[in-house]
Amino acid sequence: MNTSPAWNRTTKIFIVTIALLLIGMLLQRFRPLVGPFTGAAILAYLLNPVIILLDERLPISRGVSIVIVYLALAVVLSVLGVFLGVTTYQQTTGFINDVPSLINNMITAVSTLSPDEELFRYGSFVIFPADLPWESIRDQLLGMIEPALTQSGTVITQIATTTFRVLIMVFFILMVSIYIAIEIPLLSGRVSNAFSLPGYQYDAERLFNDFGRVWSSYLRGQVLLGLVIFFIVWIGLTALGVRYALALGILAGLLEFVPNIGPIVSTSIAMLVAFFQPENYLGLPPASYVLSVMGFMFIVQQLENNLLVPRIMGNALDLHPLLVIMGVFVGGSMAGILGAVLATPVVASIKLIGTYGWRKLFDLPPFADLEEKEEKEEEE
Repeated sequence: MNTSPAWNRTTKIFIVTIALLLIGMLLQRFRPLVGPFTGAAILAYLLNPVIILLDERLPISRGVSIVIVYLALAVVLSVLGVFLGVTTYQQTTGFINDVPSLINNMITAVSTLSPDEELFRYGSFVIFPADLPWESIRDQLLGMIEPALTQSGTVITQIATTTFRVLIMVFFILMVSIYIAIEIPLLSGRVSNAFSLPGYQYDAERLFNDFGRVWSSYLRGQVLLGLVIFFIVWIGLTALGVRYALALGILAGLLEFVPNIGPIVSTSIAMLVAFFQPENYLGLPPASYVLSVMGFMFIVQQLENNLLVPRIMGNALDLHPLLVIMGVFVGGSMAGILGAVLATPVVASIKLIGTYGWRKLFDLPPFADLEEKEEKEEEE
């Protein structure tokens, strides 16, 4: 017989408030670990379908499937890390070393324009090429980048130190992710047990499934979109003869994780590289060459928005673009890059909870499809 007295409403509110405050204090205190733990959870969630596939198709346990998948991931990451790291380092170093010659070429091209050709006009204010001190401009630009070029040894040391830290962090994320992958099959049952009160078990399972749909559509969809955009941009810019096409493709793929804003940034950087490129095999002048690169990147984004995104993500998120942009800025200001990347699924999750709470407050069916079902039954 249970003789423990039930908590009244005031006690419950007090306990919940204290618990939330303690959780907030812990998150603030261990804030540097939030990112790695989040990354580990996302990785486990992304790999879970592969683990399930091996577990169902092969006569092995889930634990062995997890070990196989994570070992394969470690091998792939090592090979790609070495290949892409070396290639990206070579292309980035080459670009930095070519900056002085690019500046010289640009200054020479502009300064040799016809003296009568207008360089800039605003109303009656006109600037001609001969009016500007090109030698001084070139010296100032070279002086701005010279410190970066003379500190190559320091940069290499910093890169080596950062690489070591990244490797330690990757190892930590993999280890935590393995433990999370082991626990994933038990989450649904634990959620159901936590909300075992009459009538709420279905709501908890339904919300849990809806959250899974949102995060699955976003995370797995973004990974696939990033890979597709990486290959398309890499191949397309290589075909156009743009230098550092591999580095630009990697950048475009990574920036796919920043909705709406990332593609604009990757396009702008590709245009800048094309503009400062001294020559191209198409024989186009700089302005025309930049327009061709911009046109290609525009086509890629239209292809993504109208073909890839609907097929890969569908309407799982169902968020207004303005809400997505606001979420990216707010998430970025609160948690940096990780906050910007995860802003969209977090906003979608908040929308799910808010919609559920709103409908419960007004005594409506907690889910819209249940309301539609009730309306159809009443009509019949």
